[in-house]
Amino acid sequence: MKNKIKPQKPLTNKKKLSDSNLLLLITICVFAAMYLFAIIFLGKGFRKPQGFFNLLNDNAALIILSCSLSLVMITGGIDISVGTLTALVCMSCAVHLDRQGGTVFTAILIALGIGLAFGLVQGFLIAYLDIQPFIVTLAGMFFAKGMTTIVNATQFNVQHAGFQALKSTRIYVPFMGSYNKLGDWVPAYVEIGVIVAILVVIGLFALLKWGKLGRHFYAIGGNAYSANMLGINVKRTRFLAHVICSVLAGIGGWVYFMHVGSGSPSHAAGAEMNAIASSIIGGTMLTGGVGNIIGTFFGVISLATIKNIVSSLGLDEAWWTNITVAAMICIFLLVQSLVLSRKNKDSV
Repeated sequence: MKNKIKPQKPLTNKKKLSDSNLLLLITICVFAAMYLFAIIFLGKGFRKPQGFFNLLNDNAALIILSCSLSLVMITGGIDISVGTLTALVCMSCAVHLDRQGGTVFTAILIALGIGLAFGLVQGFLIAYLDIQPFIVTLAGMFFAKGMTTIVNATQFNVQHAGFQALKSTRIYVPFMGSYNKLGDWVPAYVEIGVIVAILVVIGLFALLKWGKLGRHFYAIGGNAYSANMLGINVKRTRFLAHVICSVLAGIGGWVYFMHVGSGSPSHAAGAEMNAIASSIIGGTMLTGGVGNIIGTFFGVISLATIKNIVSSLGLDEAWWTNITVAAMICIFLLVQSLVLSRKNKDSV
């Protein structure tokens, strides 16, 4: 008798949801649930389109700082100097415009120059001298804080006409708005900083999704030794990650400066912690190798939304906001650990 050959079942090409996409999906769902709760239960402020756009207006600089931090976190690094670097950019640009008769263009160059200088020095120390990123950027944080006070020790508002014109520019969103108490239609708007932040998000998303350098970031964050065996220049890649991060921090500092319109040693205090929190909520893992810039964007607006919700509930004391943010971070760290356990189980 001839042995009958049983037909084999065709192989199905099912793509598993990647860790980055899974964490992104969770972040988006959490943000949608929070905002829906706010719309239903917490009054008209959340129902107006301008309420959402104000989240972007108030947090445009934080979006850029968080994206820059996500970049180095994907490589397995960290940068805690971005907050004080922002304050240094604000103060330097303010003094240049009001005390030295500078122009908006030269002030932008100063912001980019400060970011580039920090990136080159910190990136070299971290990548080529193999010093721990936390130690290097901690030193950068204290240096930027001291330099801000040296540039000017007191807060002052910028009166430069060209800068004020740029600061007051509004970009109106077509067909979006609401009626005020007088029955007049008030169109919704965003500030210029929001456009800059969105361009940064799109640019970094494209870099990480399709760029060769972006793939190298993920590779060395996942396993630097394996990346080196594959021919990736690990030191140069880490160096470029920190340079890009600091340049983006300079851009974020300028966006923050356009929003507040002043220089102060206390500007952007704690911004680096908020940026790290936003990156974690957005699905970027501290261990490296996993992260999504779109997730970071939603992490920022999720963090801002939960703060607004806590305030709307009448819990105006600062500790309630801090406790809520801490709870969110713990929850998302737990989710990340579950994702990692799933990944380890699949690899066995």
